[in-house]
Amino acid sequence: MPELAEIVALQTTRKSSDDQARDAQIAVDDLAVEQQKVDSDVETVKARRERDRSRMDQGLVTNPKDLERMTHELESLERRITSLEDDELEVMARLEEAQRTLDEFSGKVREADEKLAELMLARDQKTAEIDLQLAKVEADRGLAAEGLPDDLVALYDRLRTQKGGVGAAELRQRRCSGCQLSIDNAELAVIKASPSDLVIRCEECSRILVRTAESGL
Repeated sequence: MPELAEIVALQTTRKSSDDQARDAQIAVDDLAVEQQKVDSDVETVKARRERDRSRMDQGLVTNPKDLERMTHELESLERRITSLEDDELEVMARLEEAQRTLDEFSGKVREADEKLAELMLARDQKTAEIDLQLAKVEADRGLAAEGLPDDLVALYDRLRTQKGGVGAAELRQRRCSGCQLSIDNAELAVIKASPSDLVIRCEECSRILVRTAESGL
């Protein structure tokens, strides 16, 4: 069934997509943690800035040197906030890209799962049909084998096992349909002179030869 090869190929592709999705999920998780840290740092520095600015606005700092120091510190805090916000934007951009990658490979995994479900359903349906056909063939074979000598049936079964499932072959147009080799005239003469109930075997492949009106004898 072609579905079997498709299933194997699709399972390989799905595994690759799933592995890449796992890697992307790790990247998303790591960046989410990094973003939380940067966000927390920004909020901490902003809170520090608002506290110092509020103290100055309320006139709680009166010493000129302390005022000068706090003014410089506010300027430093502003620069720190700007730097942290830049880091925040950069992390957000990387997180968005990692999320897009995760969504892409997760989508491929879902598509593969849907296709695999379809293929497996088709496989199971065909398998059921084959099982029914096999049961019918086995029943027909049982009917066809009734009355045949046990030693002939045993020979056929042994040859069928040895010859890839074909224990008997039609002799057609002076050719064995099992090995597809022509039979020479001398052998054909022997076969022609043999009784119809005599078991004849191909000298090349040893299969039982079935004589018909189209054997060319």
